[in-house]
Formats: sequence, structure tokens, C-alpha cells
Amino acid sequence: MHPIRKQRLQMVILIVVTASLVVGLIAYMIGQNANYFYTPAQIAAGEAPQSVNIRAGGMVVDGSVVRSPDSLDVRFTVTDGMATLDVQYGGILPDLFAEGEAAIASGKLDENLVLQANEVLAKHDENYTPPEVADAMNAAYESKQRQEAAQ
Repeated sequence: MHPIRKQRLQMVILIVVTASLVVGLIAYMIGQNANYFYTPAQIAAGEAPQSVNIRAGGMVVDGSVVRSPDSLDVRFTVTDGMATLDVQYGGILPDLFAEGEAAIASGKLDENLVLQANEVLAKHDENYTPPEVADAMNAAYESKQRQEAAQ
């Protein structure tokens, strides 16, 4: 093989291997940092993993917000109409966080299926509900109506 042709072949192989490694590394990093959204019903059914960060959301149940008097710890419950999920959060809640409103919490589930949140997001304004929560609430509502109609 001619030396110039051999050098070009080596360069092409090096570029292909490097590009493959970069793509593989990016895919791995995206998979490790992905936060999948689960509804309270999916969590109650055991579909959500307990060892990784997840997002869960729904409507904050009226009367469920309990604040610790001597710290920033807050405990509240969210529902999708089918099931409820307790959330424990140790931080300042967003200004728009309120009972009866949509919220999304990010964190890890503990062994008691309580979401130990490291972030809580509240809805943006009175006309906006996060798409994941809206879709989950609509699906739960439709499922509940089908169950009631079947009875």
C-alpha cells in the first residue's frame, strides 16, 4: 500500500473511532442525567425506580402542606386523581406553590415511597400547567371515568 494512502486510511479510522467514542459518551451521560416523569399512580404501582432521580407531579392536596416550625422542611401530598404521593422537601418553596395547584418535585423515592425532593417547581401562572402534569391528570381522569362507567 502506498504510504500516503496508508496515512489517509489511518486518519479516517482515527476519526471514526473518536467520533464513535464521543457519541457513546454523550449518550451515556444523557442517560445518566435523565429525569423521568412519573405520576403518583405509576409510583404506587411500582413503576418508578427508587435508586435514581425522578420527577413526580400532580395537584397539591388541600390541607396536606405541613411545615416544620424550626426548619425549612415541608411535607405535602400530590395526587393525579388515582393515587397520592407524599413529598418531603427541605428548602424554600416557590412563591406560586399552593394547595390545589399543580407542582412537580424532583428527587429520589425512599423505601416508604416518599419522594425526598431536592427541587420543587410550581405552575407558572393561572393559565399554565406543566404538560407532564396536564397529560397525567387527563389520563387519570379518563381512566377513572372508564372504571366508573364499567361498574
